[in-house]
Amino acid sequence: MKLNCVVVDDSSIQRMIIAKLVNNHTSLNLVGDFSNAIEAKGCMSVNDVDLIFLDIEMPVISGFDFLDGLKIKPQIVFITSKAEYAMKAFDYDATDYLQKPIALDRFNSSVKRAMDMHLLKLDTKEEEGDHIFIKSNLKKLKIFTSKIKWIEAFGDYVRVVTEDDSNLVLSTMKSFESELSNKKFVRVHKSYIINIDKVERFNSKFAEIGLTKIPLSRNKKEDLVKALSVS
Repeated sequence: MKLNCVVVDDSSIQRMIIAKLVNNHTSLNLVGDFSNAIEAKGCMSVNDVDLIFLDIEMPVISGFDFLDGLKIKPQIVFITSKAEYAMKAFDYDATDYLQKPIALDRFNSSVKRAMDMHLLKLDTKEEEGDHIFIKSNLKKLKIFTSKIKWIEAFGDYVRVVTEDDSNLVLSTMKSFESELSNKKFVRVHKSYIINIDKVERFNSKFAEIGLTKIPLSRNKKEDLVKALSVS
C-alpha cells in the first residue's frame, strides 16, 4: 500500500529535495509537486490525495490559509524553517512537523506515523462502517452514513435525517455533497441529497423514502436512474 502525496513549497530547491525523498520512499506515491497552493488545490480536485507535505510560509496563500480553504483535509506534514509555527501547526491536527533542513530519519519517522494513522482509519472503517462527524447543538455527533436517509437544505442550516432522528447542522449542501460517497448519495434537487439505498420507488417528479416524497429536479432524474442501476 502506498500513500498518494503532493508537495507544496514555493522554493524550487526545497520542493525538489522533498519530492526526491518521496520518490525514494517505498510507501509513498508522488502525485505532484507545486510551487503554490492554487495549483495544488487544482490537482487535489481531480486526484485522491492521502498526504500533503506543506510549506507554511508561501506568498499570496500561506499553508494555513490553504488548509482553511479545503473541505476535506488529507493528512498534513508541515515543513518550515521556523520553530515558532509548531504549536499552530498542531492546531490543524497535523500528522507531523518537519524543520528545514530535513533529516532523512525524521522524514521516515513522519511517513511511518502517516501510514500508521492511515491504516488505523481503514481498520476503523472496516469495523464500524463509513461515518461522518457533524456538529449539532454544540455537540459533535458520529453519524453512520448507512443510516442517513436524506439531507435537506434548511435555511442557513442543513438537516440530516437518519433512521433514528434528525439534526440541524450549520453547514452547506455542497460541503455534505463533497464528504459523502457519490456511489451511494445523489444530489437530486438543489435542496436534497438522498441515500439511494433508502429509495423505495420513484417517478419523474419524486423519490419516495418511507412516507416522504423527495422532489426531483428535471435535470437530476437521470443521475438517480444511473446511480440506482449500478448500485
